[in-house]
Amino acid sequence: MNRLRGKVAIVTGGNAGIGEAIAKAFAREGASVVITGRRQAELDRVVGDIVQGQGMVVAVAGSVTDELHVREVVRRTVQQFGRLDILVNNAGIGDFGKRLHETDDATWTHILDVNLNGVFRMTRASLPQMLKQGAGVIVNISSIASLIGLPTLPAYAASKGALDSLTRALAVDYAKDGIRCNVVSPGLIDTPMAAPLMNNPEQLAPILARYPIQRAGKPEEVASLVLYLASDEAAWVTGGTFPVDGGITINGKGPS
Repeated sequence: MNRLRGKVAIVTGGNAGIGEAIAKAFAREGASVVITGRRQAELDRVVGDIVQGQGMVVAVAGSVTDELHVREVVRRTVQQFGRLDILVNNAGIGDFGKRLHETDDATWTHILDVNLNGVFRMTRASLPQMLKQGAGVIVNISSIASLIGLPTLPAYAASKGALDSLTRALAVDYAKDGIRCNVVSPGLIDTPMAAPLMNNPEQLAPILARYPIQRAGKPEEVASLVLYLASDEAAWVTGGTFPVDGGITINGKGPS
């Protein structure tokens, strides 16, 4: 219950799905948590749940595409709790079902602005405080789309592939400053983003057949891995890519 006692964490996209599970796991383990997201009602719900469990949490509504919002999140975190130990870059969006020639400029730009540029903005704003403290942890939430070829999501795959490379660059640049950076790559997780697929048995069945563990993952299963990477138990772990994917990235095309 105290793996993160005394730590302060920011979780972007903490209003639902994987981000919500991470925020709740951190709070249960003693961290003070700041969550961000675009939908105030969802943020309020998560705050209520964490407070009910005796956790410490603050919500700041806004988008990682907004530089002023990003700076405000870090400012309020340090003002409220006095430090910043952990940043989880979880906020992300997708546009699925289109090949590249069917993807317009606006869609491509928006996905990269959230999934990649948002991580850049949030990390850039957080690093000065971590450098001042001489320690910090960054965990980026990527996707198996950066590790294996998946159909009809080119912009999403490109954003996550770039995020993996950025993670390794950060790990090298800041290791000497006591700052670790790793990336977690989930497979299909039962979240609101995946709801259209999860609610379509005909589409879902052939996808799950490719997973050695033939089910979708749970947000809490991703949160458990992120919790380890954020904790002092992972003090010698940086620059790593950690799939949490039911085995799909080692399974090739899976059963025919």
